[in-house]
This record gives sequence, structure tokens and C-alpha cells, in this order.
Amino acid sequence: MLPEKLKQIDQQLIDLLGKRIAVLAESQSISLEEQITNFAFSLVQAGVPESMWKNLVTGCTSAASAFSPPANTKPRRITLVGGRGIMGYFFQQKLSAAGHYISILDQGDWEQAESLLKKADLVLVCVPIEYTIDVIHKLAKYLSPTTALADIASIKTPILQTMLEQHSGPVMSLHPMFGPGIKSFLCQKVVVCSGRGDNAFQWLLDLIEHDGGKLIVSTPEEHDEMMIAVQAIRNFTTFSLGVFLARKNIDIRRSLDFSSPIFRLEMDIVGRLFSQSAPLVVDIMLATSERREAIGQLANTYNRLAQLIIQNDRDSLIQEFKATHSFLAEDMHSAVEESTHVINTLSTLLAAKDVEQKQLYFSKQSAIANQPIAPRAEMLSHGRTIESKG
Repeated sequence: MLPEKLKQIDQQLIDLLGKRIAVLAESQSISLEEQITNFAFSLVQAGVPESMWKNLVTGCTSAASAFSPPANTKPRRITLVGGRGIMGYFFQQKLSAAGHYISILDQGDWEQAESLLKKADLVLVCVPIEYTIDVIHKLAKYLSPTTALADIASIKTPILQTMLEQHSGPVMSLHPMFGPGIKSFLCQKVVVCSGRGDNAFQWLLDLIEHDGGKLIVSTPEEHDEMMIAVQAIRNFTTFSLGVFLARKNIDIRRSLDFSSPIFRLEMDIVGRLFSQSAPLVVDIMLATSERREAIGQLANTYNRLAQLIIQNDRDSLIQEFKATHSFLAEDMHSAVEESTHVINTLSTLLAAKDVEQKQLYFSKQSAIANQPIAPRAEMLSHGRTIESKG
């Protein structure tokens, strides 16, 4: 239970943060650096860590980007196919909050398919990749020519082509570039691949942007090529590290006692991947021949570099490092800046959890110390009982 004084302070903070976000939204562009450095002395005087202030300022600035309320739009009838999954539920929450009428069509609902699909303004397919094309074939016969059809799968070319072939009405392919744990579109990217009748989807794209999302317009071919690096290779790298750690039986919890923030973040990413559905992760890697080929090339690169290490070839490894340094040079500054921000935020979270654990420990110790001592007569009685059983 929060103390009343703390509740009052928190409410004041919330009110002030709301005002700060509103002022940022109304003002001309103010740099993050200017907002952060202006109060360096005040932060020291108040005992507030600069990293905490930076997180607050950054959060307010990002929230200001989605400050304006969405334009009034008429309620739509939307059917989410696979709406009980993680991403389906996310869209259900967002679209319901915007005033739209939501129906769910899931595995056990196909007897109602005609009634759920026929009068829908939008049908959004939110099923796993392996089922997406089959589901599109299955539902297409129920759609009205005016119904807008879209999907959110992580492969675009064959899926968009299937929708165009199976449905004569508006078609668009979307790919939200985020997963479990995300609560809003704020600062999240959604790839948009146009199919047919884009105007029918404008209200949905406006909703995403007004909620702070960023739309990335792409052809399906470009999307699929980019996903080789963004998804398939990244998943394989993390997957491989997790499998290696498991086979070596590394004590992860103990290793974190020794870890740098970067190692801990890496372990968090590994844990996050393996907390997801196994078919989802594997299908992302296996989805296309191009993905499988790229993963094979990455494995060859691992093997080649490992051989240089086994051979103790220091000069060749340094040359590899310098060549890659040159390739990444233009993006290095932002990479360091962003990763440092993530590390500082993670460190703040860990410090807070550490304080929480200590408070819990001392609370338990205090409870034990305050327990009433059993009367001596009762203790003696227990003693005689034990002795008699001996």
C-alpha cells in the first residue's frame, strides 16, 4: 500500500508530466541535449541521477509525437482472423479503444465464418506465417467486394500475391515490427506494402500514426529482402547462442553476477526469443530459400572466423575488425548513443529491483523478529512430548 504522501507526490508528477508533454507538442523542435543539459546543476542538488532525467525527457519527447488526438472517424466493423493470439489481441485492444466494432474468427469459429466476414469493413489476418496463405484461401469466398483485406505476417511477396488473386476488393499487407510486451504503436514501426485500393485503409494508417507509430512504405520484394537481416539472421544468431549455452550447461544466473550490462542485455534477448512460440521462431528462419541461404552464409562466416581464432591468427582477425569498422563507420555514433541509453535504462531498472528485494528481505526479517514468543509452559510441554517419543 502506497503511503498517502507518496500518492500525492506521484499525482503531482503525473500532472506535471502531462503539462510537459503538452508544451513539447505545441512548441517548435527542442533538442534532447538542450532539455537534458540545462538542469545539470539542479539534478546534482536534488540528488536525481542524470540518466533518470534523460529517460524522463526522452519519454516526454516521444509521447509528444502522439499528443494530438486522432481525427473523428466513423466506426468500422472489423473481423480479426486469429484475434485471440498475441498480435490479434493487440489489434483488438487498439481498434476497440478507437471505437470500432470487433469480431473474432479463430480456429473453432469457422461455422460462423460467413456472418463474421460478409459484412466486415476490414478483415485482418493475424495467424502464424505457416497458416496465413491457407487461411486467405479459406476466407476469401466469404468476403464482400468492398471489404478491405490485410495481413500482418512477416513475409510479404507470396502473401500479398495470394490476397490479390483471391480477393477482388481492397488489399494491403502490413508488418508490425514489434512483438510481445508492446502496449501501443508509440515509436513502433509498421511496414506497409500496397496492394489495391489504398484509400480503404487510410483510416487504419491514420490510427497507427496518431498513436505514435511510424509507417515504412515498401514493396513486398524489398520488405522480404530486408527481413533476411532484420529477422532471419538475427533470430538465428540469438537461437544459436541459446542452444550453445544450454549444451554447455552454463549457469546463467551465476554468470549474471559477473556480467557487464551488455552481456546481461544479450542474455535478456536470448531469454526473450526462447519465451516465444517455437514454431514462430523457427518458421521465420525457414520461411524462404533466401533466408536459409543467408543463414548458411552466416554459419560459414562463423566457421571461418573461428578457424582464425583456433590458429591464433591475430593479424587476420584485426584486419577483419578494421574492414568491418570501416563498413559501419557512418552509423557507429548513433549505435553507441542508443546502446548507452539502453544500458543506462537497464541499469536503472536493475537498481530499482535490487532496492525492492532488499526492502522485501528486511520486511520479512522484521516480521520474524516481531512474532510473539511461545509461553515457556507450552515450550516445556512440547519438549516432554518429544522426549516421550524418543
